[in-house]
Amino acid sequence: MDIRQLRYFIAIVEEGTITLAAHRLHITQPPLSQQLKAMEEELGSPLVYRRGKRLEMTESGKTLYKYALQMTQLMDEAKAEVQEVGNGDKGTLSLGVNTLSSLELPSWLAAFRAAYPHVTYKIQQNESFQLCGLVRSRKLELAIVRLPLELEDFSVLHLQTEPYYILTSDQQLARKPSISLVDMKPYPLILPSTEGLGVHYTIQMAFSEQNMEPHVVAECSDITLLLRLVASHFGVAIVPETLVKHPFLPEHIQAIRIKDIPATASTALIWLKDQHISRTAINFINLLTNTR
Repeated sequence: MDIRQLRYFIAIVEEGTITLAAHRLHITQPPLSQQLKAMEEELGSPLVYRRGKRLEMTESGKTLYKYALQMTQLMDEAKAEVQEVGNGDKGTLSLGVNTLSSLELPSWLAAFRAAYPHVTYKIQQNESFQLCGLVRSRKLELAIVRLPLELEDFSVLHLQTEPYYILTSDQQLARKPSISLVDMKPYPLILPSTEGLGVHYTIQMAFSEQNMEPHVVAECSDITLLLRLVASHFGVAIVPETLVKHPFLPEHIQAIRIKDIPATASTALIWLKDQHISRTAINFINLLTNTR
């Protein structure tokens, strides 16, 4: 049994009939039926049975289908890796970005586009935990995430660390050159993340280390909405410096550095450890390594 027969079997299973599978494979029906029969004889077990007008898998067929998918995927990856030994002038950069992405990201992408003008881009925004899942399932090759996270499955390139600030529209509070966590205790707090994620965890731990319970009134990972909430006096927000420097920050929202928070916000580029990634992805990793 060879890889061609496995692809034939996958098509039969997914199309449900020999006719549709043959059409998908651009071959005639008799040779495809003969290949299916040859596989069943070689394995000594029926792989499909007829149910009405469709073919359904037997238990043996389900087992073969599982391994056939894995083997054809490995074959495709091997072929892709061999073909991408070149310099990666073409391809797609598949990149996930956190909702609080680095302010330098546009300049990194511009530099990469200048170096590789024929590369196309697939950029997806999500929470860091979700981005890890997308990289793990290979829907994305790379992702820029906020730490801390469980990253045992990933290779990690640390990009930057930055301090935290408080955002407020309270003019009296905004007069302060800096602020402590104790000073923030009476203010309703909006967290720019949700429970279990890196920024949320870091902020909560900062309060916990000072034996304080923050007055959290909202968690909001939609940054545009978060800024509107701060602007409407709904509450104050603790955010990484990246957001403070962002050009869309409204003028009447003031940023005050938190002077006694022991933690910093960290970002990193991740990709699957010990797995093939495209030459395009490798080139982007190299660019960030050289420009940090």
